[in-house]
Amino acid sequence: MKKNPEDEDSTAVEPDSENDSGTIIRISDVLEYLFCPRFIYYMYCLDIPQHEEKRFKVIKGREVHETRKLTNRDYVRKKLNCIRKESDIFIASKQHHIKGIVDEVLFLEDGTAAPLEYKFAEYKDKVFKTYKFQLVLQALLIRENYNIEVNRAYLCFTRSNSLVKEMEITPSDFKKKPKKIIEEILDIVQKGLYPKTSRSSRKCVDCCYRNICV
Repeated sequence: MKKNPEDEDSTAVEPDSENDSGTIIRISDVLEYLFCPRFIYYMYCLDIPQHEEKRFKVIKGREVHETRKLTNRDYVRKKLNCIRKESDIFIASKQHHIKGIVDEVLFLEDGTAAPLEYKFAEYKDKVFKTYKFQLVLQALLIRENYNIEVNRAYLCFTRSNSLVKEMEITPSDFKKKPKKIIEEILDIVQKGLYPKTSRSSRKCVDCCYRNICV
């Protein structure tokens, strides 16, 4: 299951040799879709990169992840009843057409597991929809690849003194919505469908595609 973490970004999709049903998208693609569906179209149908490496938060976020690798490599969070962990795990599911890297897979005393994700952000009394969806997809991959129950997940907010917040994951979180969104992304990638834009025009102000989006 553990592979070179760079593999996640090496290709956007992986066509099956027999048919397109083998296409696998990244968890990060789902987050881009939730921000605005047209991100997927511009990146993978028109092959126009968003040059996210120039964005301050992206750069700082990557720096935080690199620092964490060095300082937290052997640290086990006993306060979370964690008995061992695996870090920077690349896992994929052909069945669910999704792949991604999990910052940490925590194995807990009660026999369950949980993903832990680091965020270069402050905690502001709520967990954003994109954060929750990312953790649900990570939990789905962990459950399938490790054959272990996952009923919670954790976010570490590095700009709030590394505050860790727990999020409950229920069986319903794995069902209809993730499948529906993944299918919608696959339709854009495979069929070249031009989706509707985000409902929020506020997102357009800071969008890298605003000059070409019509």
